[in-house]
Amino acid sequence: MRVVELWRYPVKSLQGERVEEVEIGPRGLAGDRGWAIFDLDTGFGLTARRAAELLFASARLRPDGTPEITLPDGSVAADDAALSAWLGRRVALRAAADVAGGRRYENPSDTETEAEESWAPFDGSTGAFHDSGSAAVTVVSTGTLDGRERRRFRANVVVDGAGEDDLVGRTVRLGAAELEILVPVPRCVMVTRAQPGGVEIDRDVLRRIHREHGGTLSVGGTVARQGAVRVGDEVVPS
Repeated sequence: MRVVELWRYPVKSLQGERVEEVEIGPRGLAGDRGWAIFDLDTGFGLTARRAAELLFASARLRPDGTPEITLPDGSVAADDAALSAWLGRRVALRAAADVAGGRRYENPSDTETEAEESWAPFDGSTGAFHDSGSAAVTVVSTGTLDGRERRRFRANVVVDGAGEDDLVGRTVRLGAAELEILVPVPRCVMVTRAQPGGVEIDRDVLRRIHREHGGTLSVGGTVARQGAVRVGDEVVPS
């Protein structure tokens, strides 16, 4: 397998940016999920599970390492007030380094109707704003995607071929970095959400993942050795 795409998502649940080369550090890809938007009234970090409109904004890293957020109307959000006006609730953009605790998000157990009583909190990673500390870097193959819209799954590393599930429990080298692949990544209602560019709401996406993959799609791991990875690098298991 070789790396065919690299993606980082500077702000959790917003669209991200495709890169040709990136440094993998202790928290994952440099800048990936380094910021999240928090609801100031509930205290929860917002994700597109609860606030599907997040997927219609995008974030990229500025040269100084901070995120620039472009809203659906094409304007750049100047501050938290602009984000609050867009989302219709009081929110604040926070850096992972500034949030020692309270990294809680919401997820519905009822993915068909998303009944209000089915929503429950869960605790995310204590590093970057990943859902799980076991998946600081996520990997999916073109074979597993099998024509599915890859933006629904927001993996960091897309590789050609197939067979990433066989990497679980192994160390793999990508360029100068090494990952400990720990888990298949469970999928939630977020993969059904609409996105820009004609990606429509599709609840059958999640149904198929449960039928065909036991509810998981892609694999995730932690960083065993830091280093740069580039498009074209071979994925070498050990």
